Amino acid sequence: MSDRPGTTTEWLDRYQGSLLNLFGRPQLVLEHGDGAWVWDVDGKRYLDLVGGIAVNALGHNHPALVAAVSKQAGQLVHVSNFFTSVPQVELAERLLSLAGAPAGSKVFFCNSGAEALEAAIKLARRTGRTGLVAAEGAFHGRTTGALALTHKPAYREPFEPLIPGVTHVPWGDVDALRAAVTEQTSALVLEPIQGEAGVRPGSSAYLRAARDLTREVGALLVLDEVQTGIGRTGTWFAFHQAGVVPDAMTLAKGLGGGVPIGALVTFGPEVSTMLTPGMHGSTFGGNPLACAAGLAVLETIAAEGLLDHAREAGEHLQQRIGDLQHPLVTGIRGAGLLQAITLGGDHSAAVAALARDAGFIVNPVAPDAIRLAPPLVVTTDELDLFVDALPGLLDAAAAPASTTAEDHR
Repeated sequence: MSDRPGTTTEWLDRYQGSLLNLFGRPQLVLEHGDGAWVWDVDGKRYLDLVGGIAVNALGHNHPALVAAVSKQAGQLVHVSNFFTSVPQVELAERLLSLAGAPAGSKVFFCNSGAEALEAAIKLARRTGRTGLVAAEGAFHGRTTGALALTHKPAYREPFEPLIPGVTHVPWGDVDALRAAVTEQTSALVLEPIQGEAGVRPGSSAYLRAARDLTREVGALLVLDEVQTGIGRTGTWFAFHQAGVVPDAMTLAKGLGGGVPIGALVTFGPEVSTMLTPGMHGSTFGGNPLACAAGLAVLETIAAEGLLDHAREAGEHLQQRIGDLQHPLVTGIRGAGLLQAITLGGDHSAAVAALARDAGFIVNPVAPDAIRLAPPLVVTTDELDLFVDALPGLLDAAAAPASTTAEDHR
């Protein structure tokens, strides 16, 4: 528990008095964590099944990440992009190797997934075309370029007009892709699994069709692996499961294990030479501290067998949810440790609130879907704690308000 005075309510009041109101009033004031668990300033413990929205790949306070960041902080935190550093070069080489990228592939480091998408848009413009195709339900970031590709009207409309030439097509519809991807298209940008839309996977056939169509018309295929990459789905990158090779992919979230870092990876020499010196840059992108964190994350995932664990834990979770046979549970979808429990009815917000009271952090990503994106180090026993509690949470969420009130008279 923090030695700084103040209850949760007091800290939240201070938050509202000092920070822009862009996220509403936060749910908790978290103070420290360990593994898949976090504690708030009042000392209450929670099982973190959101992981910073697929960011805390190694959980909280992992000794390998703490050691790497501490060591690098004592050596060199930042250098300008007039120079490079050993961690920057090593992390780029490791990512290209893990991606199976062909000779001539390259990496650009930035600070977030939205920044990586901005770089991808610039890359697409270098084709000489301006048309962009994305999917309905897509989330690619909130910076103005990435926002044009993000589909949700509530995010887009306050800031229109955005960059022109963007077409959104129904998710998973190959015929719609075929109609939209033309000789005027610079890039088709897709998430292998749509995270913010409710964890909606794209089929391997759909992603292969996207690859074939873009190749036919000379457009780029850009895969947004910000949420699905870095072992989240049980392979290093989700595109490995579809058997496709994109022209570029964007990364962030789990790459730094909580330290801000993003990346654009370009595949092959033709695409990798489209952006030349002066066309793009980043002050903090690729700094030694963030890259040391990225290396520690990749090395630890490999050393601790977390790819296999993510896949097996995801299968375990799917089996447990499938066995529940609760009337409100309609299914579970996703891959590895990116899953959504789907519900019959708009109960997800109520379930998430009740879960938080019971010591579980989950995400009501859609009215009828609860997203789970826990640290890759979460154990199946820890997942079972939530699954065992879920029927009671669902019953409470579905109880009529009048009945609940009468029960407490």
